[in-house]
Order: sequence, then structure tokens, then C-alpha cells
Amino acid sequence: MNTPIYVALLAILFLFLSFKTIKVRKRLQIGVGTGDNPELLRAMRVHANFSEYVPITLILILSVELLKGHFILVHGLGVALLIGRVLHAYGVSQTKENLKFRVSGMLLTFSTMLVSIVSIIYLSIF
Repeated sequence: MNTPIYVALLAILFLFLSFKTIKVRKRLQIGVGTGDNPELLRAMRVHANFSEYVPITLILILSVELLKGHFILVHGLGVALLIGRVLHAYGVSQTKENLKFRVSGMLLTFSTMLVSIVSIIYLSIF
């Protein structure tokens, strides 16, 4: 099994984003919501976006692996997702956001999803 290493690495990133959001909350003393603070809103959205895309994408990658997809494909998908999420998190966390990081991160994430979906369909039929 190769997917669990990416689950673990992405879980580390998830914890990092969680602690970063908690740190901003603590510094601003905002327990719930955003308090209309753009910095907290940005930290929350980085964390939430990760939470929205990573679980389903990991399920897709695991499905490719369970359907006996080649280990290089599985690792390629895992690396693409990991790099995509790092780029996206970095890009969106910047106050003066450089869209190239955000867009690159989303393109890698969406590409990982699409290649996984096509692979699952192909491996299921053939």
C-alpha cells in the first residue's frame, strides 16, 4: 500500500494549517467566527479548502491503488496532491496573494482528481 504515506503527509499539513488558524484566533482573541477580521478569514479558508478537497481526493487515489493501478501512478497522484495543497495553502495565506500559487495548487488538485477518476473508470472496465 502506497496511499497511506500521502495520508500521513497530508495529515501533517492539515495539523499545521489547524495550528496556524488557532494561533491567529488566540492572538486576535476571536473564539468563534471571523470577527470580521480578514486575516482570520484567510486562515480559516485555507484550512477549510484543504478540508473540502483532500479527503475525497485521497479516497480517489486509494481507489486507484485498490484497483491495482500502477504504483508509479499512485505515487504521482499522491505527490501531485501534496504539492498542490502546499502551493494552494501558501498562495492563499499571503495577504498580498500571488495568484500563481493558488491557481497552480488548484490545477494540481483538480488534475489529481481528474486523472484518478479516469483511472478508476478505466481500471474498473478493463
